[in-house]
Amino acid sequence: MTHAIEVRGLSKSFRADRKALDDVTLQVAPGEMVALLGASGSGKSTLLRHVAGFVAGDAGEIVVNGRHVQRNGRLAANVRRVRREIGFVFQQFNLVGRLPVITNVLVGMLARVPKWRGLLRVFRADEIRSGLDALAQVGIDDYAFQRASTLSGGQQQRAAIARTLVQNARVILADEPIASLDPESSRRVMALLRQINRTRKVAVVVSLHQVDVAMRYCPRVVALRHGKVVYDGPSAALTPAMLRDLYGTEADELLRDAAPEDDASIAPMPAPALVTMHLAAA
Repeated sequence: MTHAIEVRGLSKSFRADRKALDDVTLQVAPGEMVALLGASGSGKSTLLRHVAGFVAGDAGEIVVNGRHVQRNGRLAANVRRVRREIGFVFQQFNLVGRLPVITNVLVGMLARVPKWRGLLRVFRADEIRSGLDALAQVGIDDYAFQRASTLSGGQQQRAAIARTLVQNARVILADEPIASLDPESSRRVMALLRQINRTRKVAVVVSLHQVDVAMRYCPRVVALRHGKVVYDGPSAALTPAMLRDLYGTEADELLRDAAPEDDASIAPMPAPALVTMHLAAA
């Protein structure tokens, strides 16, 4: 079986006296949803950025969907092509606030459209329909033509997830996607990632520092401490005693934040203010 993600012996040092990643090895199957758990500074974000091909490690290799992202400290020559299938959800949304939400979402198509259209932000009618459909799937299509800066944090994060849907990503990496959100928005974002994982059979790896959120939404947990994998197994097997054994006093950071209760409902949104978009010939 071809794994969605394979990490083999990955190491990375930003300082001479400490490794940010220390011989990390793990596999994620297609359609699996995995929580990357750890306290601040454990290496979660660093690992996700290596898997996405944003940065090269010092040693080891990473393969996504059967193709190398990096090997032996160097990014693969075709890493841009591999990145097309990797959707990345940032903690701070990574949207352009002055542009309409739909334009931010359609950025996910840039790898598949001619460069001149991408530079001019010219999208065909069918491409815009795909973007609107993605926004409908995340429950904010009513805001499609508003400036991204007018949305709440939770709505902006859902727009960022819609961008990965338009991208047709086969792997979604979410780096602390609920760290700056209120409890209700956090619940909606995590429920949405789980829904995409189940309906699209997309591999989802989400970094978290709340163990209760990891246990609620992710069947499997990979726990990091000081750049090392210290646990890889069922989330249901994690107990406060085990976490304190693995993390010592750092376990308090993982256990203190309670997640909101699950609820599939999404409240209706107000009607948007329209802005002009460029349309290319269909």
